[in-house]
Amino acid sequence: MKFYNRTKEIADLQRIREMSYNDHSKLTVLTGRRRIGKTSLILNALKDETIVYLFVSRKSEADLCKGFCNEIEKRLSVFVPKMNSFIEVFRFLLEQGKTKKFSLVIDEFQEFININESIYSEIQNYWDQYRTTTHINFIVSGSVYSLMIKIFQDKKEPLFGRADAMMKLTPFTTSVLKEIMSDYKPDYTNDELLALYTYTGGVPKYVELLVDNKALTIHKMIKYICQSDSPFIDEGRNLLIQEFGKKYGNYFSILDAISSGMNTQSQIEAFMGEKSIGGQLNKLEAIYEVIKKQRPLFAKEGSQTVRYEVSDNFLRFWFRYIERNRTLIELGNYEGLSKLINDDYPTYSGKTLELYFKQKLLESFEYRAIGSWWEPKGDQNEVDIVAITLDNKKALVAEVKRQKKNFKPQLLESKIEVLKNKVLSKYEINSLCLDIEDM
Repeated sequence: MKFYNRTKEIADLQRIREMSYNDHSKLTVLTGRRRIGKTSLILNALKDETIVYLFVSRKSEADLCKGFCNEIEKRLSVFVPKMNSFIEVFRFLLEQGKTKKFSLVIDEFQEFININESIYSEIQNYWDQYRTTTHINFIVSGSVYSLMIKIFQDKKEPLFGRADAMMKLTPFTTSVLKEIMSDYKPDYTNDELLALYTYTGGVPKYVELLVDNKALTIHKMIKYICQSDSPFIDEGRNLLIQEFGKKYGNYFSILDAISSGMNTQSQIEAFMGEKSIGGQLNKLEAIYEVIKKQRPLFAKEGSQTVRYEVSDNFLRFWFRYIERNRTLIELGNYEGLSKLINDDYPTYSGKTLELYFKQKLLESFEYRAIGSWWEPKGDQNEVDIVAITLDNKKALVAEVKRQKKNFKPQLLESKIEVLKNKVLSKYEINSLCLDIEDM
């Protein structure tokens, strides 16, 4: 699959590169979940540059440095003496930066924690010494988001405040997904577009896997996902164990519960045998950014009317179908797993369609607030989408249905009357039904 989008990010990286070369060295931190395309972005943005690319894998420090020295020698065309510590390598590169202009990329930067944690304080020491007298475009990236944020934004950490720019990559927008479908399956249906969004969450690597394997019908997507050598089968587990570490069990159970539709703290605690999970919910939201709180639009920040949802669409799908049906996978019954996902697709994709439209509205930049609304007690008068325009004068109120024939205009009108009395009295209201044809 060809490289898509990231126009702004490429422009930002190229702008910082020019500042590094013309002023003095700059440090950019690039974060984002695994498979989001960080390395591809860097290599595309700097494809005409001299790049020293160092990947931090879990090896001994001396073994890592041996590979690093070979890379430096090849890219900078200089003799590199044998070095066994990373800080020797880093200082050597900084010295080169006095007379050469180049980009230094360190990928999976957070892995130094598992190799030699003192490396961060040593980097800080030498970076402070050399930064203003060198011309290096220094970029570090990492896919363990919580650790990258800790390294650069925790006041107790040595590299706090050293980043000149911090960039976080997010999944493809709805418009980019449409562009990809148009390029690789020009006769695509909106249901196929919805399936791509449902099963990949717009994560570039997952989209690329389906494109490269010519799996862009609903049936072919599910068939590709449900096979013994499918990278999707263990992807959720690998992603989260990398993020959570050894203590992933309770986090998995919480995400499993939310993906199953248990979206209040009391429901999740009941699912987990009445365990207290307030602290873990806070970490999942604030540190790991895997879940998010949903309150009715206009509810106060401290309101107890809270629902939780998994914020990563791929993980929502993975927990609901892959992790929950691990027994089928262990038995090698991929046919059964495929049938289960196929049969449930019309129901499951209904919720994803609502998320799709919320994202599409968000990407339009025409609204100051987008959410849902429901009354604090019970589920009565629940409205799928309420969006407030930038001028704070108009409100869009929408019901989302896969098929318009299931829409009941009178029911929506009755809900709008409640909304007018409760929260929308000063707004001009535009109501409609959004269905799969509106994608």
